[in-house]
Order: sequence, then structure tokens, then C-alpha cells
Amino acid sequence: MNKTFKALVAFTSLSLMATASSVGAEFKFKLHHFLGPQTPSHTQTIAPWARAVEEASGGRVEIQIYPSMSLGGRPPELVGQARDGVVDIIWTVNGYTPGVFPRTEVFELPFVHTNNPGATNLAMAELFDAELASEYKGLEVMFLHVHQGHGLHTVETPVHEPADVKGLKIRTPSRTGAWTIEALEASAAAMPVPSLPQALAKKVVDAAFVPWEIIPSFKLEQQTQYQIEGAEKVRFGTLVFQMSMNDGRWSALPDDIKQAFRDASGEAWLKELGDVWAQNDDEGIAQAVAAGNTHITLSVEQTAAFETALKPVTDRWVDEANGAAIDGAALLAKAQAAIAKHAE
Repeated sequence: MNKTFKALVAFTSLSLMATASSVGAEFKFKLHHFLGPQTPSHTQTIAPWARAVEEASGGRVEIQIYPSMSLGGRPPELVGQARDGVVDIIWTVNGYTPGVFPRTEVFELPFVHTNNPGATNLAMAELFDAELASEYKGLEVMFLHVHQGHGLHTVETPVHEPADVKGLKIRTPSRTGAWTIEALEASAAAMPVPSLPQALAKKVVDAAFVPWEIIPSFKLEQQTQYQIEGAEKVRFGTLVFQMSMNDGRWSALPDDIKQAFRDASGEAWLKELGDVWAQNDDEGIAQAVAAGNTHITLSVEQTAAFETALKPVTDRWVDEANGAAIDGAALLAKAQAAIAKHAE
């Protein structure tokens, strides 16, 4: 039984269980997202969280999940769909709506997040109320999280130093990712991840910044030859994801139902997510290597060369933050300190 079939069986089973357990549920929600039901994001993040909320509510909540943009629209429209009440809950990538979440972007910067998704998840939760909440108007954020981080997948170019990237056309999902690519003297191509396999196969792009965990879902080992990361799994930045509810729907809920959502979205869940995404990443790179791809781990010195080359990205973010009346240097320092604390 292959992994895709197993995932579909698991998803079907979860759906049937949810339907059976939620008959007569008082509070029903539509959860919309952009990835397929066979992806680890769906089977190991979105569906388990929804089931945990239902269980914590004692069966009073039912969350119906609609993957693959099946309620209509494009991935960049998800935030607007939640704010406008078109759907109740969304799971999406912040970077698909560039410039909307500038404070939270600090966690996406290269060498701010390095290689520990659990630590970054907890750091965002710690700083949320004081530093980040103001940019989520119209939404009630259930939780924020990151993936393991951007590895570099190339179609035919081995990379060992910044100069090796020069001139490549590289896919990115976010403006901070685009800045990273520009700092390496390459060309950025913005696109949601479902569009990536075809873009690689047709050589519309030469490479992509994505984590290893999506390799199995999109069979990226078939379109690429090299997977590159820094020493000790250090990555070239990351993505922030949000699970958010329309704030009007949230405000109308009784306190005990709100608590069910909070109970399913707390510190233990954020730690678990970090472990899940790290494990999925290990499985993804193992599949690529088994298929004959080359996994390049940069030396400490080579990694340091990339850190030097990418410092302008952080400087650029600080400058833009300052221009938007955000103390960029202070927020950067707080983010780095919080990640370091939780990494310990």
C-alpha cells in the first residue's frame, strides 16, 4: 500500500469518524485551505487539530474541512475569505498576502528561524499579544506555526556557495523569500506550492525554496536532482502559517466553546507541530536520496558565507519596518531571543 493511498484511507476514516461523532453538533464550522487531502499538512496538522477541537468540545463542535480550495478562490484569497465571513476558519501561508503581516515576517527571515520549528512556534505564541496581534484585525488567530525551513531544491545545479545560485530563477511563496533570492543575485518567481511541480518540470524555474516535507506529496525528487541545506539543518528562512477564524464568528461563541479551541491550540500542540514537521522533513529528504538525488549539506564555513550574503535581507526588513512605524531592530532582537530561549 503506497503512502498516498494510506493518506487517503486515513483521511476518509477521519472524515467518517468526525461525521459520526458530530451528529447534532451545536456549532458547525467550515475550514478552508489550499493543499490536498493527501498532504502531511492536511493529515498531520489540519485534520488532527480539528478533531482535537471537536473532542475538547464534547461533541458540540463540528469542523468540516474543505481542502484544495474546494470552496472556490485562490490561495491568496483565503485571508480575505475569513475576514469577510465567506468561510469560518482558514489555514494558509501568511506570505500569500504579501505586506499584510509585516511584523510576523520577522520570523521568516534567514538565520532568524534556523532549524527548530517548535522553538519558533513557541516564540511566536509568546510575542503574539504584545507584538503581532495588531496585524490580524478581522481574525481570531488559533495558532501560528512554521515549517522546518526553506531548503533549496535545484533541477540541475549543485550549490555550495552563494555564487552558485547567481542567475537561477527560483520559486518563492513570500516577499521575504523574494528578498533572499535577490540578495543571492538570482531571479524570484512567486507561486503557491501546488503550481511548483509543473514549473520545475517545464523548467519555468530552475530551483525552489521549500522544505523537504513536500517532496513525497508533489514528487519533487522527479523534477530535481539536488537538495541543499546548511550545517546542522540550518535553512534559508521559513514560512509562517496561520489557523484563523472570522472574528465575528469567534465573538459569538460561548466561553466554553472558545476554551475548546484554546485547549487544542496551546503550547503542547505547538511543540507537537514542531516535531511533526521536523519528522516529515526527514522522511521527505530520505525519499529524495533513495530516488538517487544528491543531498548537499553545507559546511559551517559555507553556511556562514550564506549568512553574510543574506544579511541585507534582514537589514531590508528592519528598514521597511521602521518606515511603517515598527521598531524593526527591537522586534528582531525580541524574536531572536524568544527563539533562542525556546530552543533550549
